[in-house]
Amino acid sequence: MTADDGGTSRAVRATGEDSGGARGAAGETVGASAGRADREAPHGDAPHKGASHRGVEGDSADEGGDPIALRLEALILGAERRYTPFQAARAAGVSMDLASRFWRAMGFADIGQAKALTEADVLALRRLAGLVEAGLLSEPMAVQVARSTGQTTARLADWQIDSFLEGLTEPQEPGMTRTEITYPLVELLLPELEEFLIYVWRRQLAAATGRVVQAQDDAEMVDRRLAVGFADLVGFTRLTRRLEEEELGELVEAFETTAADLVAAHGGRLIKTLGDEVLYAADDAGTAAEIGLRLIETLTHDETMPELRVGIALGTVTTRMGDVFGTTVNLASRLTSIAPKDAVLVDGAFAEELARNGDAPKSEAEAAASASPEEVEKYRFALQPMWQRPVRGLGVVEPWLLTRRGN
Repeated sequence: MTADDGGTSRAVRATGEDSGGARGAAGETVGASAGRADREAPHGDAPHKGASHRGVEGDSADEGGDPIALRLEALILGAERRYTPFQAARAAGVSMDLASRFWRAMGFADIGQAKALTEADVLALRRLAGLVEAGLLSEPMAVQVARSTGQTTARLADWQIDSFLEGLTEPQEPGMTRTEITYPLVELLLPELEEFLIYVWRRQLAAATGRVVQAQDDAEMVDRRLAVGFADLVGFTRLTRRLEEEELGELVEAFETTAADLVAAHGGRLIKTLGDEVLYAADDAGTAAEIGLRLIETLTHDETMPELRVGIALGTVTTRMGDVFGTTVNLASRLTSIAPKDAVLVDGAFAEELARNGDAPKSEAEAAASASPEEVEKYRFALQPMWQRPVRGLGVVEPWLLTRRGN
């Protein structure tokens, strides 16, 4: 499965927890009362009937609910429900329209007039609006910050609940339920995970800032020249019909973990994982080539894994919200779809870059004729031209088969 449109075409889920102090900006609280269709949303839109965000579902605290769920919500949010959306917007000094745009960007449902928001929600609105008022962010950019943060942390929260907490809340004592164990576990883990999240975010922000400021000109800071690679499991659709759900989940997790570790270890950046496919990027062709071949070599020796194919292209890409878009990404995706099993295909620009940097000879025959065997063996990679072929939406391309020198 590969991308077919302007970049990585899969839609990122935006279902909703947010980040930092704004966790309650509707997250698990806002969804608590989203099902009240009889109340008019303060910004003029009717609330989504039956909609509830993960967390406390049904009625709000003042009308009852699951006591343990309400206690967990209070523990995680760290504050009690005090405000309706209108009251929160007024306390933050922003218009209801802008507040609604921020909340929806973070992935939170409309909740009508429910008193479900906390001081943290007010503070989050005030901070975002303050960045706009100070001229540090435009209003569209502030909304984009809210959206990117909400989407990223929603996926993180999903993973932590589905994979992490699920394994730790197995009842240790007869008669105890998973729910009863969850509260003390969350109480212990919450401050540690919060500090760890901030640490990792700062590290990633420092690395990303360093890459951007090294750009040669202002245009390159937005539209950057990168090597982009797709790695795709072969026959994944057939596997989904043959394997049990648990086995399939274990295979996907093993693939994503292996890919993420290899990409990070060799200096690349994992853009996203899509179950049977990963997308990564690197600042130079040599790094991207090493990652692609390492992925093939590692998974080939794992009998539980299907074959893998990799496509890599080099060129200008547009980066938005941690994703990459453009013709270069499309080309890498197309190369993946036509690559032989357990092989890496690259485009002409990528092959030329490897040759220019001395990582591979453009022509094995010319290299052998013009240099001694010792000089030929100094190359890390080998390139073999393949048949030119038309590629839908991209015209005729000449793929190159990338191998490790000596194989």
